[in-house]
Amino acid sequence: MWIEPLDLERSEDGEWVVTCPNAFSRKRVQEHFGGVIAAELQRMAGQPECRVRYHVAGRCNGQKPNLESALQLPLPSETIRPHNGRFLRRDFTFDHFVVGANNDFAYSASLSLASRREGQQPALFLYSDTGLGKSHLSQAIGHHVLNQNPGERVYYMTAEDFSNEMVQAFRHDSIDKFQTKYRSHCDVLLLEDVHYLGGKERTQIELATTLDTLYESGKRIIFSSCYRPSEIPKLHDKLRSRFSCSLISAIEPPNFRTRMRILQRKSALLGYHIPGPVIDYLAAELVDDVRQLESGLNGIAAKSSLLGVPIDLALAESVVKHIASQRQKITMEVIKKLVCKYYNVSAEELVSRSRKQTLVRPRHMAIYLSRRFTDSPLQAIGKSFNRYHATALHSIQSIEKGIKADSSLRQQVDFFRQKLESGKF
Repeated sequence: MWIEPLDLERSEDGEWVVTCPNAFSRKRVQEHFGGVIAAELQRMAGQPECRVRYHVAGRCNGQKPNLESALQLPLPSETIRPHNGRFLRRDFTFDHFVVGANNDFAYSASLSLASRREGQQPALFLYSDTGLGKSHLSQAIGHHVLNQNPGERVYYMTAEDFSNEMVQAFRHDSIDKFQTKYRSHCDVLLLEDVHYLGGKERTQIELATTLDTLYESGKRIIFSSCYRPSEIPKLHDKLRSRFSCSLISAIEPPNFRTRMRILQRKSALLGYHIPGPVIDYLAAELVDDVRQLESGLNGIAAKSSLLGVPIDLALAESVVKHIASQRQKITMEVIKKLVCKYYNVSAEELVSRSRKQTLVRPRHMAIYLSRRFTDSPLQAIGKSFNRYHATALHSIQSIEKGIKADSSLRQQVDFFRQKLESGKF
């Protein structure tokens, strides 16, 4: 922090000059490191003593710096502001997005929508759990559009931003200005977290009318949510219909191979040198989402730097144990035992060919939980339960539908989820 920004040069009269970035740095370096620097210069120069003078960059012999040569350097975290709304993160571009089997369709659909001004499908609906790349793809569309057509009016915001702005417009009697802004002055609308609109009747009606105008004008619209349009609670039928008319694409959690590529890409971008075995370990242990992978990667790099120790498996384990949930311990066998205990059935009955109702529900539940809490593909889950993958998919869909309509089933799913996530199984 203090030494790296310094510059060193030799003056004409043999005096050493240490250049500091600012006056505070000069004071700190002289007080705490002056003796160390002087001693090292004497050792390197082979002289019994040497003179060291400190000055602030651009200010020598009491002169003020030349303002033209002391311009502010660009900040590495600088973000891009679209025409309206929130900033776009500089690293949320298509180039930085790691494509895998879990998100290839969402990526292709996003890039296709961003690349053309007119298209048969002007709207895209991205849904996934938190931390799997919805915001990355949404902002990547904004970046691509602005790079290709800087004159395009891109609006990037959350549904909560839209709702708050509409409320303020009503309070200040400027609703006409608000409507004109979105219906006439917007070319690309990136609207995140649309599930927030559930229950907000007035906002839903206003948004639905705005969307109609944008659709008719051939504008591009990208929605994102943690739910499918059909699953968002308390959503007006008119707005649900607008969402459902979009090209709907899910983003699944990344598999092991994709997690490895994400870690490798992030390491390269951040300048980290992570050994291959450590990458493998992180990819195997951190299975929740991309943010968890980033947390593990940054934690390892930070701990290595602060403690001055090499990055190895021992260091990775010490970091991961504070980040990873108990999910890495969850296997299909663990799930089977938990379900059998809860429903009072045997493991043999669970995987048998019997279609008794007392066994169908536990079997469906175990298959659903295996899909949600393990990294196993659908074929492997079906095989583990002595079923084809199509039958396993039917079981998963059966539970998903039941959660919406049956509060008792929803409570059962919550019970299992809490048990598994807490590690108390």
